[in-house]
Formats: sequence, structure tokens, C-alpha cells
Amino acid sequence: MMQSEGLYASQGGPIVLSQINTCNGMKCGETFTGPNSPDKPALWTENWTSFYQVYGGQPYIRSAEDIAFHVTLFIARKNGSYVNYYMYHGGTNFGRTSSAYVITSYYDQAPLDEYGMLRQPKWGHLKELHAAIKSCSTTLLQGMQSTFSLGQLQEGYVFEEEGGGCVAFLVNNDNVNKFTVQFRNTAYELPPKSISILPDCQNVTFNTATVNTKNSRRIINPVQTFSSVDEWKQFQDSTPNFDDTSLISNSLLEHMNLTKDKTDYLWYTSRFEQNLACSEPILQVQSAAHVVHAFADSTYIGGAHGSHDVKSFTLQAPVTLNEGTNNISILSVMVGLPDSGPFLERRFAGLTTVEIQCGEESYDLTNTTWGYQVGLLGEQLQIYNEPDSSSTQWYQLGNTTNQTLTWYKTEFDSPKGDDPVALNLESMGKGEGWVNGQSIGRYWILFHDSKDQPSQTLYHVPRSFLKDTGNVLVLFEEWGGNPLGISINTVSTTNLDDSISK
Repeated sequence: MMQSEGLYASQGGPIVLSQINTCNGMKCGETFTGPNSPDKPALWTENWTSFYQVYGGQPYIRSAEDIAFHVTLFIARKNGSYVNYYMYHGGTNFGRTSSAYVITSYYDQAPLDEYGMLRQPKWGHLKELHAAIKSCSTTLLQGMQSTFSLGQLQEGYVFEEEGGGCVAFLVNNDNVNKFTVQFRNTAYELPPKSISILPDCQNVTFNTATVNTKNSRRIINPVQTFSSVDEWKQFQDSTPNFDDTSLISNSLLEHMNLTKDKTDYLWYTSRFEQNLACSEPILQVQSAAHVVHAFADSTYIGGAHGSHDVKSFTLQAPVTLNEGTNNISILSVMVGLPDSGPFLERRFAGLTTVEIQCGEESYDLTNTTWGYQVGLLGEQLQIYNEPDSSSTQWYQLGNTTNQTLTWYKTEFDSPKGDDPVALNLESMGKGEGWVNGQSIGRYWILFHDSKDQPSQTLYHVPRSFLKDTGNVLVLFEEWGGNPLGISINTVSTTNLDDSISK
């Protein structure tokens, strides 16, 4: 209709693009209902080779066989003409670019991993698959498709050209059992959950479950440790009180609207007059952000966090209150912005209620007067940038046990060779790192998965960030990290068979 009315840009009209139904997911050969017109191609716009990993979660491992099966099924069953992998090359969420709770490493399980190295057998197996598809692409594009049953869980798809070209796909949907099918007077044995490709309708050149590529294994090579106290300097960030703030409100304001994506951090500060007749008051904070850290008169009293699947959480911490005025300072932290969904502009993050409980009584601070400070002192000073860092008063490393809101700095030389470089931060807690003023992303070691392991400990440092000597590493640690356990590593891979033989 739009073409007949001359509405496309090529016809002088205003429409540049029109909608084509496509598929995103892992099983579009099974789930895609087809394009919205028989004249339009079947397109798989996002074939998820893994899935983004979140703090507190484990990596999603999708096998080479599974990816190959569903790509082949999409081409055979849906007459698919295009498959785009998401992702074929993993990467790194440098800076603050990751979305809510997503780790800094992104799609590391892709055929090319975070560091650009081959993740085998995915890379090799898919290379063989696409070579097989390319060898018969003309027939797939020009031939007529026919389908037929080969058994209760088996099926076949044939593409034939008038000129004689013929391509067959023999499918075994049984997840457990192999099956022998008869096709054009020839027997073909199909492994469980597999598809055989016959570019000439006679000879099998590829089977999705038959992997010829050897597995690879990642090798982490420690190059340098930072275990000497003399190697480190530190800078203690400040905890603002109500009198230090200039933005005042009689309610709890929304986090993202105040920070404008310039920082993860927003301070909520208030004053409380102690008149409670109890010996063990409890500060209770309910938050729709991602993390909170609470301070009373600049003394840390506790922290709490949510998760990717739990959108709000509550901190309950004993608080020592002095006679007279007490300053309550609460640091609200975001670990990425919301990634998708409707009405993003209406999403709420930040503190929702604050109260001090005293036995069965409570003192509600929610609608009292609050002062706000956007960001940290160290961020305002930009002490992660070397030119600005030199004007900051850094001190020799002191006690590293249970320290809060602390900046650490050291220097190191670039590892020799060309292998990718990564920092092992498993001794740290939560924060962000910079190398020569470039942010390598957020880290969150303290958030463990269901197996009580950190979701990520290695953090990529591109060699393009590095100088030969005198590289400056700056870390901001929210709570509990010990920089003396950090190491610089290089990353490489080897075939699993080779590593076992050695």
C-alpha cells in the first residue's frame, strides 16, 4: 500500500523504512511465526550466543552444538535468509556503560570472547556450519522448499532448483536417541538433537552435533602483584553532613533525576534530635536503588544491596545516637541504569523510606528535611586523572581492614608481549577502577553467586590504555577491599588437549 501510494523516500515520499517482522532469541527456528508478508524475508536479528551476566549470577553457557542446530533449523524450516549473532564478539563495559547489575565483562562466552580470542569449539564449529551453508546458498535462495516426515521426531527439508540444484536438511528432534532415517533410498544416521546438511541431497558435509574443533582453555598468567604497602597511596573520601549540602528538600528525591547519569552516587543527609528512650535503636532504610551505605556522624553503620531480580531492598542496622543532634548520611548507589522496558522515564530509584526504630516505636525521617550531594569528593576532584591527581594529598597506605569510601593509587609497567592484560581484583569489595585516567569499569567482588563465588574477578585493561612504564592505577573502594591482593595478569588460550598432555 505504501509503495502504491508513492510514500517511500525513493519515490519522493517521507517514509525511509517500514517494519519487517524479525526474531530475537535462541530458538527462532522453533519460535518465529514468520515475516508479516510472504514477500518479505525471514530474518533472525539477534541470535543470542550466550546471555548477559549480572552480579550475583553465573555465566550462561550455550554450546556450539545448540547454536548450530538452531541456526540450521531456522534456515531449513523457516526458509531463513539472514542470521545476526548477538554477540559474535564479546566485549567490555568500560566506564559506567553497563546496564543495571550487569557485570563489566559482556558476552564473554561468544565465539570471540571478551579479549577477542577464539572460544573453541564455538568459533570453529560455526565456521564449518557457515561454510556448508555458503556452499549451497544459491540453491537455498532460488530453490523451492518442500518438507516431509522421517519419523515421529524426525523431519526433512529439501530445496530444489529447476536446473537440478538440490539441498537437504535431515533433522532429528530427539534429545536423547540417535536415529537412522531413509532418504532417497539411502540410510543416514542422525545423532541426538542434530541436523545433517546435504548440499547435493546425497552427501553429508556437516552435522550440527558432530564437533571437529578442539576445545580451548583460557590461561591466566600472573605478571605482577601489589603486595607491598610501600607501593600504594590512599585518599579518604568524605562523608557529608546536612550542613555541607546546598540542595534541600522536605522529601526523599529520586536518584537518577538528580545524578543525571554523571555519577553512580547520591548522598542523602539529614539531622536527627535524639529523644528516644531506648538503648538499641535501629536505622531502617528502604531503597529502590541498587546499594546503600549508612553513616551516623560519619561512622559507618552498615550497607545493603538488591539484585537484578529484586528491585527494592531494606537495610536494618544498629545505630549509636548521641545526645542532641545526630547527622544521618546515606549513600545511595546505582550499578547501571535500567536496560529496557516501557516507561523508562517513570522508573524510580533511590531511598523510599527512612526511619529509626526503637522497640515498638519508630521515628519516621522520610518526610523530614533532607540535604543532597551529587557524587563523591574524589569524583569532583577527578583524582583518577593523573594531571588532577598530582594536586591531591595522597597518604601512605594504612590499615586496609573494613575501610570505607577509600581511593587507592599505585603504578605499574606494561606487561611484555601482545597478550591481553587483566587485573585480578578478587581481594577487593565493590567500586570502580581507572588506568591512566580511563575507567575499566565497575567491580563488585563481594556479590557472590549461588555457588558462593564472585561473578567476575578479572577486569580487562586494553593495551591501548597502557604506556610502557609508569601506568597509574586508581581504585575507588566502597567497602572492605584490600588492594594488597591485586595482581596484573596476561590472558591467553590453549587447546584443552594440549594443556592436558603437558
